[in-house]
Amino acid sequence: MSGAITLIGTGPGTPELCAPAALAALGKATIIVGYHTYLKQIDSLFPDTPRFGSGMRQEVERAEKAIQFAREGHTVAVISGGDAGVYGMTGLIFDLLDGDSDGIPVEVIPGITALTAAAALLGAPLMSDFAAISLSNYLVEEATILKRLEAAARADFVICLYNPTSSKRRAFFETACAAVEKIVGGERPVGIVRAAYRDGQSVRRCRMAELRGAELGMDCVVIIGNRTTRFARGRMITARGYNLQKQSMETETLET
Repeated sequence: MSGAITLIGTGPGTPELCAPAALAALGKATIIVGYHTYLKQIDSLFPDTPRFGSGMRQEVERAEKAIQFAREGHTVAVISGGDAGVYGMTGLIFDLLDGDSDGIPVEVIPGITALTAAAALLGAPLMSDFAAISLSNYLVEEATILKRLEAAARADFVICLYNPTSSKRRAFFETACAAVEKIVGGERPVGIVRAAYRDGQSVRRCRMAELRGAELGMDCVVIIGNRTTRFARGRMITARGYNLQKQSMETETLET
């Protein structure tokens, strides 16, 4: 008898920010499948439930094992950090199940993304249109990443960078920064958040010209503002577009 698969976003990494629906699904699971780091982040949750974990770049293996477990009758929870549908396992599971004759039930439960967690710590940088771009060249060629970055910068999107750099990709990160800075200038506000809502969390605000030399890692999210973004009272704020001066004048008129 076939089991079922639930794709779960566990949020930025602290159990307190794991959605109630995600916790409920984890509680019903007979096995939890995930990347080792994400499994470790939920160690305290349902410790008696069996786990299957694997390392980075072993996503296909994890997805295939999850499907195998479901075909064996398990209720499988496949976890991703943040949201499972944002650079997570959801698409891969659906790809592997395309044309599946077993009809395994699949449910997707959303989670707080690394991007929105970082934005909350910075202030309000996502009040206007934004583009999320991963700088990892594992599945996307660097030329394609640069093309997307430059297009987003020219269109004045707030740009959110996932996987900004690693020990093997420092040179490409600097190339990407130079490409964006050439378009938006060196004074553009930038926010850098490391390990949002986890041990080792740090929040830094700087300018585009400083980003190239910043110390970053895979646990960082970088948010580059648009032309309305500013720093105020220690926060990074992007204008939504309200005419606050006009609204204030109208309010004063009504009150008189």
